[in-house]
Amino acid sequence: MASEALKTLFHPFETDALGAPAKGARALFFGAEPGFRLPDGFDAELHCVQGFRPHYRALQAARQMVTPRAEGEGYAAAFVLAGRYRGQNELWIAEALERVVPGGLILVAGSKDDGIASLRKRIDAVVPLEGSLPKYHGVAFWLRRPPGEGAAADLRAANPAMRVEERFNTAPGMFSFEKIDAGSKLLVDNLPADIRGSVADFCCGWGLLAAEVAARSPGISALDLYEAGFEALEAAKTNVEAKWAPRFFWLDLIGEAVEGRYDWIVMNPPFHQGRAAEPDIGISLIKVAAKALKSGGRLAMVANRQLPYEAVLAASFSSASELARDNCFKVLLARR
Repeated sequence: MASEALKTLFHPFETDALGAPAKGARALFFGAEPGFRLPDGFDAELHCVQGFRPHYRALQAARQMVTPRAEGEGYAAAFVLAGRYRGQNELWIAEALERVVPGGLILVAGSKDDGIASLRKRIDAVVPLEGSLPKYHGVAFWLRRPPGEGAAADLRAANPAMRVEERFNTAPGMFSFEKIDAGSKLLVDNLPADIRGSVADFCCGWGLLAAEVAARSPGISALDLYEAGFEALEAAKTNVEAKWAPRFFWLDLIGEAVEGRYDWIVMNPPFHQGRAAEPDIGISLIKVAAKALKSGGRLAMVANRQLPYEAVLAASFSSASELARDNCFKVLLARR
């Protein structure tokens, strides 16, 4: 089922407010999500850009051309499906400006709940918009690439790469890219002192937990990082010391098999993909972790206090206990 924002994005073509790119042309689609339907007469070669592994795999299954990062230049048009992260949206638009031909179309759409109105105002101040159209509780707006590189440079300058605590490289669009999140900090502060052997960080993000384990646990023999977000995993490669020879896996932990077997797994699992809490994500990841642990292996994880993970821990592990909690989070330890 296509999201409302996806339908908003292609609505200008449906209403003839815009003409579809011609056959033989190439178009980029930043933030492409599965389930979209191209309008009648859209004959351009579409190149999807999607770094979230579950969406990437779904687009592949639908026989779309998809890469985790944009490649090449000289595109006739670029589409941006804007999400909740302002900085990431602006960087996608900057990259679209760099990769389309001068005068090329850039079409952006998103939900009103995700701040598309403010994004429209912001971009109009950088490059005057050619038009806009509201539909499906969202807004689509479009512009043309102007001469020169000033507009893209302005957007990039406003959204620089980040350096958290003068130690970790991050960027807009990643989870907790401006500071260490409170849940991960609670887990770091309560990491068991006896972590050793082969260790995995599930849902590693930009690598905080793996880096802390590496720094505190001289007894580890192997360190693997798993993450569904391509850009976050690329950042993690710069944030975990190479002396441990860590391995990095861009993987959908729920949808793809984990080949390794571990003595320890640390995890700060996501509990939502949209705005509503989805505890089934964490439940599924706990089951995956249980299968990936050796007999006697242990899982150390953090979760929001209200999430009901104790039952699945009891069913999947021989023992489980709570190590710590604060007003928002709890740290759980389980033995396979």
